[in-house]
Amino acid sequence: MQPKVNILFIEDERNILTFVRKLLYGHNYKVTTAITGTEGLQLINSICPDLILLDLGLPDMDGQTIIRQVREWSDCPIIVISARTNEHEKVKALDLGADYYITKPFGSAELLARIRTSLRHSTRMNSSSDQLFHPYKCGELILDFEKRTLTISGNIVHLTPIEYKILVFLAQNCGKVMTYSSIINNVWGPYADDNNRILRVNMTNIRRKIEKNPADPQYIFTEVGVGYRMSEEHC
Repeated sequence: MQPKVNILFIEDERNILTFVRKLLYGHNYKVTTAITGTEGLQLINSICPDLILLDLGLPDMDGQTIIRQVREWSDCPIIVISARTNEHEKVKALDLGADYYITKPFGSAELLARIRTSLRHSTRMNSSSDQLFHPYKCGELILDFEKRTLTISGNIVHLTPIEYKILVFLAQNCGKVMTYSSIINNVWGPYADDNNRILRVNMTNIRRKIEKNPADPQYIFTEVGVGYRMSEEHC
């Protein structure tokens, strides 16, 4: 029998803690809980969970501190569940290394979908090195990392070097929202001007080349004020 996925939920609101714990138990997940950041960090180090659900407004520390500390040594998926709806808070959490950001109140289906996506992405990143060159496939689009080619319905799509780098970065993180600054940092380097205009221009050109209808995209979606998300494989 395959071992259960162990999820650590760090949350100080008892009603939400109870609701989520019952929900996850009902879907065959193992759940460990903590009500303070200090307790959460101790558990992260001791049990090495497969995924972390994290509230930001903890009684003893800001949840962003936990994200920052965990990302110094672990790629464990982190899903933020927070009442903070400010875009700046969302962007900061994602830039620090959170995989997803869910605002309260939230639905069961949304939370379960984010958990499944995060676990799939984590499995893909932890697979053998050969899998790093496994082509990204979604619908009629195939991005072959080894051959450095993009095809749609078997036809080669010509990209500029910058467009290709953007697409590869999004494809390798498919399903996740990548913030503007994370894309800029990856494509143009850490000392690039943090200006979204050139990114938006390149994204417009990419969509013009790959989307049948850029106004109703199939492959790359905009998270307004935050960044971009590429559809998961085999869509």
